[in-house]
Amino acid sequence: MISPLASPGLRPDRPRIAVIGAGPGGLAAAMLLAAQGARVTLFEKDAEIGGRSRTLAAPGGYRFDLGPTFFLYPRILAEIFTACGAELSAEVELIRLDPQYRLVFEGAATLDATPDVPRMEAEIARLCPGDAPGLRSFLAENRRKLEAFRPVLERPFSALRDHLSPGLLRSLALLRPHRSLDQDLARHFRDPLVRLAFSFQSKYLGMSPFRCPSLFTILSFLEYEHGIFHPRGGCGAVAAAMARVAARLGVEIRRDSAVERIAFAGRRAVGVELGGARHAADAVVVNADFAHAIPRLIPDALRQQWSDRRIAGARYSCSTFMLYLGVAGSFPELAHHTVLLAEDYRRNIRQIETGEIPDVPSLYLHHPGASDPSMAPPGHSSLYLLVPVPNLRQSAAAGVDWTQEAPRYRRLALDRLRALGLPDLAPRIRYERMVTPADWQARYAVGFGATFNLSHDLGQMLGFRPRNRFSGVEGVYLVGGGTHPGSGLPVIYEGARITATLLAQDLGLRPAAQGAGVAGLTPACTPAA
Repeated sequence: MISPLASPGLRPDRPRIAVIGAGPGGLAAAMLLAAQGARVTLFEKDAEIGGRSRTLAAPGGYRFDLGPTFFLYPRILAEIFTACGAELSAEVELIRLDPQYRLVFEGAATLDATPDVPRMEAEIARLCPGDAPGLRSFLAENRRKLEAFRPVLERPFSALRDHLSPGLLRSLALLRPHRSLDQDLARHFRDPLVRLAFSFQSKYLGMSPFRCPSLFTILSFLEYEHGIFHPRGGCGAVAAAMARVAARLGVEIRRDSAVERIAFAGRRAVGVELGGARHAADAVVVNADFAHAIPRLIPDALRQQWSDRRIAGARYSCSTFMLYLGVAGSFPELAHHTVLLAEDYRRNIRQIETGEIPDVPSLYLHHPGASDPSMAPPGHSSLYLLVPVPNLRQSAAAGVDWTQEAPRYRRLALDRLRALGLPDLAPRIRYERMVTPADWQARYAVGFGATFNLSHDLGQMLGFRPRNRFSGVEGVYLVGGGTHPGSGLPVIYEGARITATLLAQDLGLRPAAQGAGVAGLTPACTPAA
C-alpha cells in the first residue's frame, strides 16, 4: 500500500475521500479522484480487491472468475486509464473471442454467435432463413438508438425534472418504452429462437425478455458491434491493473478493513468508522452492494428517499447457483462460453419470477481454457457453472432453505450438463466450490442474494434509481450496479465517471482529462442463461 502523503508533489491539505469497497466502481472512482488531486483511502472488507470481479485462485492451480467472466466494450475503462496517465492495453491483455459464445436451444438447435456479420447471417439462416436479413436492420437501428440514448447515460439525474430534458424526450421515439424487448425484436426476427438469441441477456437485468423494456436491445447489439473479450488471467486481472494504477496515483488501499458505518455531523458525512476508530473524510463514496450496505452504513432517519422500507420493497434481479469445478482432462469440443436455454424457456422464467427453483433450468458454462491455458494446470480444466434461480426474497414465500436444497440442486446442475454433450463429471472433479443465493448474501454481502442488483424496469431507471449523489444527506456518493446508470462493468465504470465528476465539482477538484462517455448498457458481463 502507498500512502498518498508518500507521493511527491501532493499537498497535505487536499480533500480527503473515503471509498468503501474495492469493486470495479470503487476502483474506478478512486483512480479518477486521485488523478484530480484528492487524497483517497480505499477500504475493502476482504483480503482481495475486485469485489465480485475478482479471480479465485484454488488449490491445484485452478483459477476461476467469481462473477463476471468476460469484458464488453473496453473503451470506457481505456478512457479512464488514459485520464489517469496509464494505458489499459499495457496493463491487461484483452483477447477478443470469436465465436463470442455458443447458444444451445435445448431440443432444437445450436448457434455460434459471431461478430462477423455474414457468418452470423448464416447462423441465423440455419434457424430461420427468412430472418437472416433482419440482422443488418437490427444493427443499423440500434446504432441510431445508442446514439440517441448515449447522452442520457453520461449524465447524472439529480431531480425528476431531469427526465424532461430535450435529449431524453427526443430519444423516446427510438427507445419505444411501451414495447417489450421480445416485441421490439419481432420487427426484425419472426422466429422465437432467433429473438431469444438477441434477448436472453435481459435475465441479468433481473427481467424477462417478455417484460424488459425495448431499450435493452442495445445489450446484444454491443456484443456484435464491439466484441466480447477475455482478460488473460481472468477478469480479476482488470481489477488488479486498476489497483496498480490507483496505488501509483497515491491511493491508499486498506484490505481486511470492513467499514461499520458512515460518521455524520447532522446530515453531512464526516468520515467512516471501523475497528472502533474514525477515519475523517470530506466525502464518502459507497461501492458496496446497495441493498446490503446502505441500511448498515446510513441511519434510516437520514434516508428520505431510500428508507429501509423502500429498499426492502424494491425490485431485484434473480440470483445464481454456482459451481466452480477443477476437472481432470480437457474439453476441446467446448466453446469458451456456452449458454443452454431450456426448451420451455417461458416456464423457466416464470418459475424464477414466482420464487420457484427451476426444475429444468437454463444454465451458463464458462470454459476459459478454450482461450487461456493459464486458468488451469496442464491436462486439467476450470469450469464455471451458473444457474439462474430466484433471489432470497422471491423464494422466501416458497420456504426455500438452501442448506437443504444445495446438495439436490448440485446433482441437478451437473446432470443438466449432459444436454451440452458432457459425460458424468463427478469422477473427474478434483476441486469444487459451491455458492448458493444464501452464500451470496452471507459470504459476499449481496442484498437478498440478488446477484445483479436492482432490476432495470422503467420504475428503477435513470432518476428513479439511487442517485450518484445520494439524496437526503451531504457528502455521500454512490457507485456500482445499484446506482445510475445501472449494472454491468462498462456501465459501472461510466457511473464512476459521473460520480467522480459530481464529487470533484462539489469539492473544487481540478477536472480530469476524460474522454467520451458510455456507448451503451450491458449486463453483468456474463452471458445469461
